[in-house]
Amino acid sequence: MVVERKFIDDALIKIKISKYLEKQLSKAGFSRVDIQKTPMITRITVYVTNPGRVIGRGGETINLLTDTLKMGFGIENPQINVAEVNNPRLEPRLVAKYIANSLERNANARSILHSTIKDIMSNGALGAEIIAAGKLAAKGARARSIKIRLGYMPKAGDSTNLVDEAKVAAYPKYGAIGITVRIVQPGTVFPDRVIKEIALPKNIAAR
Repeated sequence: MVVERKFIDDALIKIKISKYLEKQLSKAGFSRVDIQKTPMITRITVYVTNPGRVIGRGGETINLLTDTLKMGFGIENPQINVAEVNNPRLEPRLVAKYIANSLERNANARSILHSTIKDIMSNGALGAEIIAAGKLAAKGARARSIKIRLGYMPKAGDSTNLVDEAKVAAYPKYGAIGITVRIVQPGTVFPDRVIKEIALPKNIAAR
């Protein structure tokens, strides 16, 4: 029971750290964070589109983040590494934020989801799924959801651990919209399936 409790506590701390870094590093294009504990240090790798904003002038920003993680979250000997995102179109959180920003500018939900999933698959993803749920229409309309899926997307079993996922919320004037993005990265190997080339449907390929 003690071991199980520790796993739960570690997961909660990671969620809290992720939320804190997302808020602090939004202008740096925060995507995700990996945390690895070793006997000597806790290695925290932050993935962003603009590493310079994380480091700050003379290392001021990264030093402040390190102190906060140590004092505010109780992380022993934190060491922050900054990694640049290679392809924003394959980062679920960045994709979800792009969709959220577009919806807040009153873009057509179905159109933006179709064009975005086309971009994801065109960048080599083996599978992708985008779900937008909430107030997708004008004032007074009922909440509804739009789900678009292409390629291979496991829904059960250990294979789901190989899928990258992010959830964000958009707040257009008609009400909140929840956005979920799932991506199977290029080169992902599934033990029970060989993924062949994914052909885009005509209605999406034409966009």
